[in-house]
Amino acid sequence: MKKNIIHLLPVLILFCLYSFTSLAAEKQKHDFARWEKTISQFERQDRKQGIKEKGVLFVGSSSIRLWDLEKYFPNQPTINRGFGGSEIVDSTHFAERIILKHKPRQIFLYAGDNDISRKRTADEVANDFKNFVKVVHKTLPETRIVFIAIKPSLSRWNLSDTMIKANQKIEAQCEKNALLDYADVWKPMLGTDGKPKPELFKSDGLHLNHEGYLTWKKAVQPFLD
Repeated sequence: MKKNIIHLLPVLILFCLYSFTSLAAEKQKHDFARWEKTISQFERQDRKQGIKEKGVLFVGSSSIRLWDLEKYFPNQPTINRGFGGSEIVDSTHFAERIILKHKPRQIFLYAGDNDISRKRTADEVANDFKNFVKVVHKTLPETRIVFIAIKPSLSRWNLSDTMIKANQKIEAQCEKNALLDYADVWKPMLGTDGKPKPELFKSDGLHLNHEGYLTWKKAVQPFLD
């Protein structure tokens, strides 16, 4: 019996290495092509309406996409480049096509929600934000970037520990860079019980309703130029 186990050891080791490598490779895969249709629509919109330079650009996932910026910030030259389901790496990947050409004076980024839901760690999310900043500031070295904190939500409350850690790491980055700011929406979205306020969400417990966006506006307003 022992002999058989000894003979099988090399095979078992190889199998374990293969499984680990496969899992790592799978985690690294990211399907940017799924957004091609959406990004192309943004480009068509830019060609039709023209490039709006020196404005305030909001980018990120569905919480940005669904935000009626003209309604909540009527006196600001806002540009909405949110695409639902996206992660920080998506905004970074498509930065040249949807962000940089507008030469915004200020960028508000909301993402991280979907990232953590898809098993990215707090360290990975914080590093993704660092890369986003690097890409933007390489072309636009004077543009201010405001990270809107990953929000607490009813449907993803089980991920709150990771979200808190990611927020803390990103807030620390912002404190070290004069061109970065951190808009905290986490604390004002919690009730006296320490959990997300149900009245801020749509029926899915994830996306914001009008009251939710009013809370966000209050958190974001101090950072607007």
